[in-house]
Amino acid sequence: MSEFHALVPAAGFGARMGNQLPKQYLPLAGKPMIAHALETLCACEEISTVFVVLSPDDTQFTSYDWSHLGDKLQPLFCGGNTRAESVANGLLVSELEPDDWVLVHDAARPCLTQANLHKLITELRDDAVGGILAVPLADTLKRADAHQRIECTEPREKLWQAQTPQMFRAGLLSQALTKCNAVTDDASAIEALGLQPKLVAGDTTNFKVTYPNDIRLAELILKDRK
Repeated sequence: MSEFHALVPAAGFGARMGNQLPKQYLPLAGKPMIAHALETLCACEEISTVFVVLSPDDTQFTSYDWSHLGDKLQPLFCGGNTRAESVANGLLVSELEPDDWVLVHDAARPCLTQANLHKLITELRDDAVGGILAVPLADTLKRADAHQRIECTEPREKLWQAQTPQMFRAGLLSQALTKCNAVTDDASAIEALGLQPKLVAGDTTNFKVTYPNDIRLAELILKDRK
């Protein structure tokens, strides 16, 4: 029977945050940012293992106490230069069965809920391809020219904003990333094989912390839930 595993690539730096500390370790609501995602994933009963893929030079992760997450959390110091490379390395080192499901989640999405996690697993567990959490675009999109003036308005119909986790079979995802590793998310590699991942509707609170102001918004969301 196929098992469910999570994989969190966390070997990057996050230069757009303008901080000397890697983004995943910035303080957020009293914890390093990555802790929120790891705790949510580890608390999911259907997930057997949570692999966190770290840079071989990472010295921060072991400075925190992760004992409350038990043996389910497994750090792998095999991160690469890109997100895709870190995911591929993590799949190789973890030695999962090809039919096992892998939920790849961004370390910088600290507001993932158990409800959305359960919804993703429920909707995809029998799917032939897999899929991702996403939200339909609500804002009007403007394309800019070289002078940052509006060139045109882009129609937003049928457009979705990709989120994570992105859930695929370990064997299929490994094959896809081997053939197409110049991608910014896992679904793009699956699409390059000619497959069509399913879009599972999430919500906007599962956003990616990218800029300094995002920290404050994430804190408000997390504190409101408590």
